[in-house]
Amino acid sequence: MDDLVRSLLPLTTSAEEGERAARVALLPVGSLEQHGPHLPLVTDTVVACVLARVLAGARRLRVLPPVTVGCSHEHAAWPGTVSISAPTLHAVVTDIAASLGDTRLVLVNGHGGNHVLANTVQESGGRMALFPCPGDWEAARAAAGMATDNDGDMHAGELETSVLLHAAPELVREGYEHADHVTPPRDRLLTVGLAPYTASGVAGRPSLATAAKGHALLAALDRAFEGCLAALDGAPRPAPGVAPDPGPGGAPA
Repeated sequence: MDDLVRSLLPLTTSAEEGERAARVALLPVGSLEQHGPHLPLVTDTVVACVLARVLAGARRLRVLPPVTVGCSHEHAAWPGTVSISAPTLHAVVTDIAASLGDTRLVLVNGHGGNHVLANTVQESGGRMALFPCPGDWEAARAAAGMATDNDGDMHAGELETSVLLHAAPELVREGYEHADHVTPPRDRLLTVGLAPYTASGVAGRPSLATAAKGHALLAALDRAFEGCLAALDGAPRPAPGVAPDPGPGGAPA
């Protein structure tokens, strides 16, 4: 088994997890979708797994094996992309959360198209958290000295290429330095998919990527994760089967 596989899969025993008695588990959630000509189909899963390992670090947290296929329907025009439905992803995640009992669950999401995860966490009554959120990614970009933002560098760009150059450089193919593609506004992406906006599948600036930026981004997310854990610790723990109180009048926030 090579070092990359060891870094992506938890190899602990039952006894070791019993001794750890983690109060929080991390579930990396990725995708199997095109990432241009220079990054592998599993990029989002690798990013989520690498980040989960960083977040676990010295913390007493359990890292679960990743969910490797997500909601990638916007990438269906490219070979190799595989998707599951939003209800299926919701069901997988909620089943895993239920099986963990009193251990709370953080969904470490590596794919922006897994929109259903936000609603899954929203209805969990404080049993789950989603990390990173868009603001976490944006702040980490700035901390890492990246020149791009979430919107302009949406896919296979500076951020994702930097993380792989740092964590798994052998996965980055030659030519990323010349793979930039800046798209026009993608206002109808959910309806028409990504293909009308880019022929290569890239929507961003991979030429700006460096391993140092990838390292700095992960470090910034690690610092930001303390806020996520604090929120999870402070969230109410409703009894099983009892929906959280929606607040006065039942009106949504």
